[in-house]
Amino acid sequence: MNARAYALEARYEFLKHVRMPAYAIPSLSFPVMFYLLFGVMFGGGRPAGGTTVGTYLLATYSTFGVIGAALFGFGVGIAVERGQGWMTLKRATPMPPFAYFLAKVAMAVVFGAIIILLLAAVGVAFGGVRLPPSQWLLLGGTLILGSIPFCAIGLALGYFAGPNSSVAIVNLIYMPTAFASGLWIPVEMLPPVVRGISPFLPPYHLAQLALGTIGAGLGAPAWTHILTLSGFTALGLGFAWIGYRRDEDITWG
Repeated sequence: MNARAYALEARYEFLKHVRMPAYAIPSLSFPVMFYLLFGVMFGGGRPAGGTTVGTYLLATYSTFGVIGAALFGFGVGIAVERGQGWMTLKRATPMPPFAYFLAKVAMAVVFGAIIILLLAAVGVAFGGVRLPPSQWLLLGGTLILGSIPFCAIGLALGYFAGPNSSVAIVNLIYMPTAFASGLWIPVEMLPPVVRGISPFLPPYHLAQLALGTIGAGLGAPAWTHILTLSGFTALGLGFAWIGYRRDEDITWG
């Protein structure tokens, strides 16, 4: 019975976001549009980070896409549903307590996988990307697992942002950190001041893990990036718990 409840909640969460053009269209189209502009139109065959520009930017724009799906799915989704009283209504149903959150994780993972597949198709067709099956699987698996820390960060944002300000707040965090982490252009091409900030930003570490799967990372051991992302996950969950308890106190006294 519980398994069916989890599956149904995940299914309806996914359908809800598919039917929301404000979420589905930007989440799926922006990474592809940016990749077509920079990875295909201006990339050509020039090498970047030990590989072609098309292959390098496929990894970084896929990172950009899965992070966006996680941050907006959690940060904006939870903030809006809190404002609508949906969270309180869920508490009154017999649904398992964690089904709501696991459904959002599943939704972010599925959207992330779709983004990766779209970018892979565009990269192969127009960007000259050629990778063996093992690298495709490693890249995709790294990115999908790497979306989990951003689900945690989005969860924290969802509990502290208001329903009307959540989109602006998430964008204010998402876009600058994506640029400063080298997701739009290689880190080596960023100004020195920005390069100094990059290692302190979570998107940088997921991007380096993704680039490492295609042999284009900066050379730091993978475990350092995994450890850093684990720390951001714990931090996000900690702040989310504080926000959750605050809401509980306000609602139930």
